[in-house]
Amino acid sequence: MTNHEESARTVAFALCGSFCSFSVVLPQIQALRERGWDVLPILSASAASQDTRFGTAQALRESLRELTGRTPLTTLQAVEPLGPEHRARALIIAPATGTTMALLAAGISSTPVTLAAKSLLRGGCPVVVAPSTNDGLSGSAPALAALLQRKHYYFVPFGQDDSYKKPNSLKSDFTQLPDTLESALRGVQIQPMLL
Repeated sequence: MTNHEESARTVAFALCGSFCSFSVVLPQIQALRERGWDVLPILSASAASQDTRFGTAQALRESLRELTGRTPLTTLQAVEPLGPEHRARALIIAPATGTTMALLAAGISSTPVTLAAKSLLRGGCPVVVAPSTNDGLSGSAPALAALLQRKHYYFVPFGQDDSYKKPNSLKSDFTQLPDTLESALRGVQIQPMLL
């Protein structure tokens, strides 16, 4: 079996350091598995190394191994071949932090997550972005706007998660992630995008 055949139902899934979102993101990996997807996990440097009040980096890696049967990719060398070797049909970035969106918008491929995006975009694979950032309607807004205009980028529906206490904060409805992926693979942005 070729790498291309193996990737027919493989999706790369990158988690960034919006640690408070992990508890709602991880069940979506299980939902993808139940839909027949083989999930290839990727961790940003922050997600791979930082212990927080939401859990330890080691516990996250173990959870991902249990959910996917794979060891998370955490280096530039590990993610660079994803596109050229047709190892996945798409990349999901969930949660996508303001920092990661800014790097993507600027074309900077200096992290495992952003290089995975570049690698898969080279072959025209979709990148599904699930924003989760406290400054989505302030500092991160320009990056978000830039990505909304880019070919092959698709967004999990998002909105303000606490408009009174955190009026600039945006968070995706992660439960729509599997449907967003299926739609993106058809070249269609799921609607409505704004919640």
